[in-house]
Amino acid sequence: MKRNHALTAGLLIGLGLLGGCANQQQTEQSLEQARQMFQKVKEDQNVLSAAPKDVIRAGESLARAERLSSYWGNDVDVVHYAYLSQRYSEIASQNSEQSQNQARAAKLQLERERLQLALREAKMLSVQQQGKWLEEQMIALAATETDRGLVMTLGDVLFDTGHADLKASANRTVLKLVQFLQLNPRRVVRIEGYTDSSGTKPDNLRLSTDRAQAVADALVDLGIDAKRIQVQGYGEAFPVAENASNRGRAQNRRVEIVFSNEKGELGPAR
Repeated sequence: MKRNHALTAGLLIGLGLLGGCANQQQTEQSLEQARQMFQKVKEDQNVLSAAPKDVIRAGESLARAERLSSYWGNDVDVVHYAYLSQRYSEIASQNSEQSQNQARAAKLQLERERLQLALREAKMLSVQQQGKWLEEQMIALAATETDRGLVMTLGDVLFDTGHADLKASANRTVLKLVQFLQLNPRRVVRIEGYTDSSGTKPDNLRLSTDRAQAVADALVDLGIDAKRIQVQGYGEAFPVAENASNRGRAQNRRVEIVFSNEKGELGPAR
């Protein structure tokens, strides 16, 4: 019996030591996590500027936890203050992030206000000045003066082969056309479509008309009155290059924008 009591007492002591080791390990882990988090926030100038009081509280809680860790039997208190230190460090970081987000938002708002001011100043330019500038841009794009008026040529790169749907690459050109027509409300346009000689004449005529209509539809979708737009397809007629080469055929596949004068008078059709 005495031997059994001795074994039982030994087991209990062993389990107590194991439990104590486990508690001590948990306590050390809590302390180490608190130290790392506090070290991070106290070295971050943004955190120190945004939440100094929380950083101080994190340090005070960590110091108390470390003092208590030197006393036997205070593991619960050590873990408690280590936890408090971690939470204060987290709160300091969150406050810093929130402060930085507010600063970024204020900066974006300032930039937005500057942009709006620039736009208002731009609108103060006279319509005549803007119209003249845009007309110079149109001419620079490839528009040439002909007996039919000012003509701008859009190459076949705006369409896939055999199709009449405008590609995304046409957006910039279409927007410039819209701007020009908005600032010159008396002008009208005739949109003419052309193809190379590949395919049958009826198919080419239909494709050329569909492509010209696609450009017209894009202008209307962006607010241009359909009454200001004429559409004409010419198929393979009026080539500008020989159809014997790929390069020549590519030049013949085109859409031409014919602009009226300032009075809204278009030159003669072909």
